[in-house]
Amino acid sequence: MPALLFGSISSVADTSELQRRAFNDAFAQHGLDWTWDRDEYRSRLGKAGGRDRVAAYAKERGQEVDADAVHATKSALFQQLLTIEPVSARPGVVDSIRAAKEAGFKVGLVTTTSRRNVEGLLDALAPTVSRDDFDVVIDREQVSAPKPDAEAYRTALERIGEQATNAVAVEDNPDGAGSARAAGVAVIAFPNENTAGAEFGSVAEEVDSVDFADVRRVVSA
Repeated sequence: MPALLFGSISSVADTSELQRRAFNDAFAQHGLDWTWDRDEYRSRLGKAGGRDRVAAYAKERGQEVDADAVHATKSALFQQLLTIEPVSARPGVVDSIRAAKEAGFKVGLVTTTSRRNVEGLLDALAPTVSRDDFDVVIDREQVSAPKPDAEAYRTALERIGEQATNAVAVEDNPDGAGSARAAGVAVIAFPNENTAGAEFGSVAEEVDSVDFADVRRVVSA
């Protein structure tokens, strides 16, 4: 049975600006005089992992920072924002999930963000998109290595009993696309507002709206 795998929470709903806001609020709470404007934030999105972005930025500035603590604060603030700010599914996502299920596809969410971030997003989107829409949900707690390692995709495929060649990943960032490719899964690039223009490497297509017809065509190819 073919599979449609959404590769991050921002491939389902564009939360990128909420995440940038949460980073900046976390910096302030930790007494750091840092502000990531959109250009700075975009420059940091080539690599997955918010904790590592904080650590790398501190190193560049020659500062000693508890990156784990800053990132934990950022995650808590992001989860709060999901409860108070309007969040909606990205173009074509809801229709593609419905069409995929009707066509007999398995549908998954394959991310290496935290389980709380995943739960916060799905709570914010319910009932339009809910946990019940996914046959498999992978988060950071279920893998030993984050993207771009292929483990998240390999784990998802194993759980739904599907071959990589019969699956398509919809990814919004380069590391996610690299993770899918490393697992042998074809990629449809779906940049968010802060990864638009990024280099995704070898992908089947790049789109600004998910269309199940594209998914089916990539699987067939």
